[in-house]
Amino acid sequence: MAYINLLPWRDAARKERQKQYLTVLTATAMFSFLLIFVVNMIYSARIDGQMQRNNYLANEIKVLDQRIKEISMLNDTKKSLQQRMSLIEQLQGSRNLGTQIMDEIAQAVPAGVYLTQLEKKGTSLLLVGRSESNNRLSNLLREADDSELLASPLLEFIEAGKDSASLLSNFKMHLKVEGFEAVQGEAPVAPAAKGGAK
Repeated sequence: MAYINLLPWRDAARKERQKQYLTVLTATAMFSFLLIFVVNMIYSARIDGQMQRNNYLANEIKVLDQRIKEISMLNDTKKSLQQRMSLIEQLQGSRNLGTQIMDEIAQAVPAGVYLTQLEKKGTSLLLVGRSESNNRLSNLLREADDSELLASPLLEFIEAGKDSASLLSNFKMHLKVEGFEAVQGEAPVAPAAKGGAK
């Protein structure tokens, strides 16, 4: 006689398969969740590290910007001091210039030539005066040309005196001062000496 199993073995097998399926599904879900969590932690740590590096670089850039501003201010101060030193050197170099010009002109002006006005503007000199003869003015031009301090003598005009009894001629002459830089705003070397004579 054949053996017949009357128990619901198909239902039991189906339930066992469902249980295994749920177990595998749960394990897969947990493994996936764990994997996503680990990957998220790794990338979060990397992002945090990069943010810290970015903040560090930003702080260092701020420090460098501040130092660049300080260096720029120091450069401006240095330029200002150099300009002041240059001006002081020019003033020191031209301190005795007025006396030297007066001495040089006194040596260059021959007898018979009388200066009535002497004016200095920058490196230019203006001489106005009277002369007994044109030869004496020629001597003055030669002396000024041979001078180490005076240069480029230029006679603007010579005219006979308006007074017919006078033998003196009026003249106007321009000279250059060499070897000294003109100091801006410098006053004339000497006030106009009206009626002065050599």
